[in-house]
Amino acid sequence: MSEISGIEIERVKAFLLGLQDSICAGLQNEDGGAVFVEDSWDRVEGGGGRSRVLTNGTVFEQAGVNFSHVFGHKLPPSATAKRPELEGRDFQAMGVSLVIHANNPYVPTSHANVRFFIAEKAGEKPIWWFGGGFDLTPFYPFKEDVISWHQVSKAACDPFGKDVYAKYKKWCDEYFYLKHRDETRGVGGLFFDDLNEWGFEKSFAFMQSVGEHYLSAYLPIVNKRKALAFGERERDFQLYRRGRYVEFNLVFDRGTLFGLQTGGRTESILMSMPPVVHWKYNWHPELGSAEAVLYDDYLQPHDWLTN
Repeated sequence: MSEISGIEIERVKAFLLGLQDSICAGLQNEDGGAVFVEDSWDRVEGGGGRSRVLTNGTVFEQAGVNFSHVFGHKLPPSATAKRPELEGRDFQAMGVSLVIHANNPYVPTSHANVRFFIAEKAGEKPIWWFGGGFDLTPFYPFKEDVISWHQVSKAACDPFGKDVYAKYKKWCDEYFYLKHRDETRGVGGLFFDDLNEWGFEKSFAFMQSVGEHYLSAYLPIVNKRKALAFGERERDFQLYRRGRYVEFNLVFDRGTLFGLQTGGRTESILMSMPPVVHWKYNWHPELGSAEAVLYDDYLQPHDWLTN
């Protein structure tokens, strides 16, 4: 069914497919060299998706923008462990997820995701919610870029309530935190999940706002930094810091766990991984260096719009 008590599933799907198109077009135009290659796939248990990946571009080393719509009769442990009421329900999950890794270390890595979930059982009301957000992971951060990123994040939230940005900014800081490193993955942004208390229309409108603000938050930063000169030192630090991205995605990320446990397409789920990454044993930045600035000033939660 496409509509369940006012929940218009096909309308959500149409928006997500259009969002994938618009984001790919914007990124491809900014790159000006490589193009996205599309790979459609089917899931045996139900559903599928279309993955789009741009590699070895002028600006982007790898950019992956994935749409998926999967459904089935049994949810994985990652979904039911904290939500036992989902046991025994049919489910549908759909969303757009993307991760961008640039060539230039002065261009941050960025991630965005918007999604919708619904679980149904005969004779009971459906359980549904929206989730998503976007976050920024710079290697050599520029404070004005971080501030502009959060200004756009706030603009996405402001029409929905004066406290929405603060709430979902804080959730982002807490979610994208590497507990074993005692540091944030980057400088945050927005993260929300289980959103249904506003009702379908307002919740859907907020998800749309977040998705539609992503490019206006990210592309100005890319455009400003993509031509800055860099050397082997900066590239080496970028590859080392990319390791934190891998650690988070494999250890903590809910979407990765959900995708793998529901039998999703592995290549699409892991397209968020950087194409090249280095690990170093017990490495620490040189005191007073540009690399140390990241550790000292950017890898803990911070109120970027007032300080």
